[in-house]
Amino acid sequence: MDKNYSDDGGEFQGTGNLSDDHQEQEEVKENRYLLMGDYVDRGQNSTEVVCLLIAWKIKHPQHLFMLRGNHESQAITRMYGFYDEVRRRYTLPLWRSFCSMFNYMPVSALVDERILCMHGGLSPELAQKDLSCINTRIQRPLDVPDFGLMCDLLWSDPAPESEGGARRGPGRGGAKNPPGWTDNDRGVSFKFNAKVVEDFCERHELDLICRAHQVVEDGYQFFTEKRKLVTVFSAPNYCGQFDNDAAIL
Repeated sequence: MDKNYSDDGGEFQGTGNLSDDHQEQEEVKENRYLLMGDYVDRGQNSTEVVCLLIAWKIKHPQHLFMLRGNHESQAITRMYGFYDEVRRRYTLPLWRSFCSMFNYMPVSALVDERILCMHGGLSPELAQKDLSCINTRIQRPLDVPDFGLMCDLLWSDPAPESEGGARRGPGRGGAKNPPGWTDNDRGVSFKFNAKVVEDFCERHELDLICRAHQVVEDGYQFFTEKRKLVTVFSAPNYCGQFDNDAAIL
């Protein structure tokens, strides 16, 4: 059985609960776990979280798989806490070593050829191409760029129905965005509408797109009436500022 987790965000309590689950139910050799990024920043124990996950990966390499989130980057960790945590408690060379490791992490996974997983979302640069281009175009080790395929897979978001769907905006370099895409409110990457998701799944014969990147009240939230995309968020009461539940898939 495969299980998807996302967005520990430096909260060791939530990650520790996963460890307890392994010990009590002896599941670690019966399941495979796919983690969808954002292991550091904002929480108080990013170092413990990422070190525990690395240890699990070393001990159970065929049962634990870690995707990269947008916070696994040198620039973002400088802004949201991991840099300061490691500098205060350890050394700057250790932080640089973590950032170097992040540059080797994969950014997407395909489960049973039917479920595409990533931290952020889709990219207009992927829409008309075979999924294998993710591996051929993203040559690791690589820091997260400001735009392009890798950036979108880590940063893009679905446009909620309340926004009336994504609109055509000015796009990169002043060019028009493709239909169904608009510039993201985050200031990075894009938003995409339900038709983009449904067309993408049909073209690539996918049952589901599974992503993280956003706090959702119930821990998970489907997007589009056909339930072709789901956001999964696995950190409860995120940073003590949200009253959200956590979920795994």
